[in-house]
Amino acid sequence: MQHIGRTLKKRITDSMFKGKAIILVGARQVGKSTLFGEIVGESGQSALVLNGDEPEVREVLANVNTAELRMLIGDHRIVLIDEAQRVRGIGLTLKRITDNYPDVQLLVTGSSSLDLHNSLDEPLTGRKLEYNLFPISTAELLATEGLMAVKQTLANRLIYGSYPEVLTTKGDVREVLMNLAGSYLYKDLLQDENIRKPVLLEKILVALALQIGSEVSYNELAQTIGSDSKTVEKYIDLLERCFVVFRLNALNRNVRTELKKGKKIFFYDNGIRNAVLQNFAPLDLRSDKGALWENFVISERMKRNHYARTYARMYFWRTTDQQEIDYVEECDGRFSLFEMKANPRKSSTSFPSLFLRSYDIASTIVVTPDNYLDVVV
Repeated sequence: MQHIGRTLKKRITDSMFKGKAIILVGARQVGKSTLFGEIVGESGQSALVLNGDEPEVREVLANVNTAELRMLIGDHRIVLIDEAQRVRGIGLTLKRITDNYPDVQLLVTGSSSLDLHNSLDEPLTGRKLEYNLFPISTAELLATEGLMAVKQTLANRLIYGSYPEVLTTKGDVREVLMNLAGSYLYKDLLQDENIRKPVLLEKILVALALQIGSEVSYNELAQTIGSDSKTVEKYIDLLERCFVVFRLNALNRNVRTELKKGKKIFFYDNGIRNAVLQNFAPLDLRSDKGALWENFVISERMKRNHYARTYARMYFWRTTDQQEIDYVEECDGRFSLFEMKANPRKSSTSFPSLFLRSYDIASTIVVTPDNYLDVVV
């Protein structure tokens, strides 16, 4: 499989040299550095590339003064800083570059928002554009490889996910995923002083992987892994900031019996979820096929909405008497309803009349492998 083009590339290229730092965030290995590298290479401009994972780079950037900064940048027109979250006080350094070198384009990547947002938001107010990069989307695969490849790889993507190296490697993708789902994906998280029990983190990940598609209770998780609910909530919050999992909250507005504080937690990538469980069995042999399908469609829909800038809010819906809808989007005050069915032959379903009466409905769809492209592309 050839190199897969990224949707954000044109948007970022069009935003270059307009006086704003461009921040690209996302999990490790989703292709942030590769994307910026392509953009820099095609720009024809000289670039200074600095990697925050290197101790010497962290030391220089954390303590650089104005004179040293001038010598460091020199005649370069682009400054690219990878893994900026590793650099202490990076926000002020970036502000200096943006303020003092308006003709220099600053490109910054971050694989964790543990400290990055706090470091950047105040110093770079009005001075930055921020984008999220996710594992390869179905739309990106379709644009690069065509419809046949998208259809042929669906089963594999449900099992092994869509990280760039997974889709392009000719070797053992299970080894790639196991390496990624080990400490590397959580590198920043494990170095955070608040994470004192890495074993507890692993237990939480396994518990979450077993519960995709189901409502999650912090109290029940805590009992399962032998911890307390506040610790579980803190660790899950950190996993969200490292772009490993994301949360869907329950929609509650108009109906008295709606769940008020319900939540589901999904993985950004099916392959990481299955690597956490060390289960790469084929779909036909799995009891969790429906959960995999729901995680896949919702994560793909999230990519689509983010890249298209629809600004849709994402929820699930359930009442105390067990009426439910897998996935709900709110956009401009109207609601789109989605039910996920991994088996196309079981695609017949009706949406709860209570919801249909209570909200302004834009559309309803049962999403199956036969029609999912209408939803995620």
